[in-house]
Amino acid sequence: MLCFFQAQGMAFQAFSFLILLLSAIAFSDAGSIGINYGRVANNLPSPDKVVELLKSQGLNKVKLYDTDATVLTALANSGINVVVALPNELLASAAADQSFADNWVQSNISKFYPATKIEAIAAGNEVFVDPQNTTNYLVPAMKNVHASLVKFNLDSNIKISSPIALSCLQNSYPSSAGSFKTDLIEPVIKPMLDFLKQTGSYLMVNAYPFFAYSANSDKISLDYALFKQNSGVVDSGNGLKYNSLFEAQIDAVFAAMSALKYDDVKMVVTETGWPSLGDESEIGASEANAASYNGNLVRRVLTGNGTPLRPQDPINVYLFALFNENQKSGPTSERNYGLFYPNEQKVYNIPLTQEELKGGQSTPVNGNTSQVPGSGEVSKTSVGQTWCVANGNAGEKKLQAALDYACGEGGADCSPIQPGATCYNPKTLEAHASYAFNSYYQKKTRGNGTCEFSGAAYVVSQPPRYGNCEFPTGY
Repeated sequence: MLCFFQAQGMAFQAFSFLILLLSAIAFSDAGSIGINYGRVANNLPSPDKVVELLKSQGLNKVKLYDTDATVLTALANSGINVVVALPNELLASAAADQSFADNWVQSNISKFYPATKIEAIAAGNEVFVDPQNTTNYLVPAMKNVHASLVKFNLDSNIKISSPIALSCLQNSYPSSAGSFKTDLIEPVIKPMLDFLKQTGSYLMVNAYPFFAYSANSDKISLDYALFKQNSGVVDSGNGLKYNSLFEAQIDAVFAAMSALKYDDVKMVVTETGWPSLGDESEIGASEANAASYNGNLVRRVLTGNGTPLRPQDPINVYLFALFNENQKSGPTSERNYGLFYPNEQKVYNIPLTQEELKGGQSTPVNGNTSQVPGSGEVSKTSVGQTWCVANGNAGEKKLQAALDYACGEGGADCSPIQPGATCYNPKTLEAHASYAFNSYYQKKTRGNGTCEFSGAAYVVSQPPRYGNCEFPTGY
């Protein structure tokens, strides 16, 4: 009997160990959420204020598109991990001249590190689609910058990679058939993956399910694109089931790497997002969809597990983007990927941390009137319409000058904000400027650049109200 119980105890211990082992295999650690801090705008808060905003939101990872000294200085001693960038236009110089790379690292990296927690350098951005033809410079530039990091004893703490767009794939559907474009494989993909493997770095990937959905809304389910409950898509090549377009896109890249025998290279999604506003032709661009996509993505990332093809690898993501950037070119969506307006108010409410996940919902701000652009209340969203409001952070002098221009040379209808008129109250500079700016914006048919006023205004997708004043949407 004693031997039986001993054997039974040993069997139970072995079984328990097996369960723990299987659990460790089946469930990976939670991934991380960072954010892209782009600055193609003339109305954004100062870098010091941005750092405070990041900290207040629990965001401890940020990705930049340059090495601006003011921004890196503001990030010093903040505890925020930073990815900086060597811009595309510097790749040729970095590739051709080791001394250029040395000077760049000394002036832009070692000068700020370790007070500013720089953890990676993005060499270029979507270089393969750069119209300046910088692809051939990419890997030589990465190698020279790495040699510079070695020289300054920074290579063990700072990695180098380069964000690629999904357009570098020859095939992406089904995910198991993912492959890189043949003309990129030998010249740049293989050498870059070799470099990443040798230096212990990872592949940076920019993935936007919005583009795929918008172009194929008749074939792709919106729920599938937004991480909502759906019937899923089974990969005909390997039988794996996908419940989101995002994971299918990521696994297409993993499959492309696997086809070239680079299964051991990790990945970070350095850009992904959904616009809260777009042109009529940009199907799916809306505040509600942006809130759903980004909010559900955060939940997916922070609750652990990788993709169906790489279940043990946490999904690490940088949302695009922190702010709406009013000087970006292209369609309306390009200026409306931000989670925040320039006045630091939320465009929509989503959880960004584990703590917020416990009780948060992802909703447009008009679903919660405590979150308001400007200082007025927000009424119901009107799909496809936009308004122009004053940026309260611009300062009294700039607001007054812009108000004077709008009501004078600009030709805005400012009669409703005169004493005794319907929009005179509330009698504040921000309220009056908002009305005047919006009048000008609507008279100019909401054209690109007509809601700037040198950074004193920005576009919103909900009708603002100051007191009983109704803002027009056209003349």
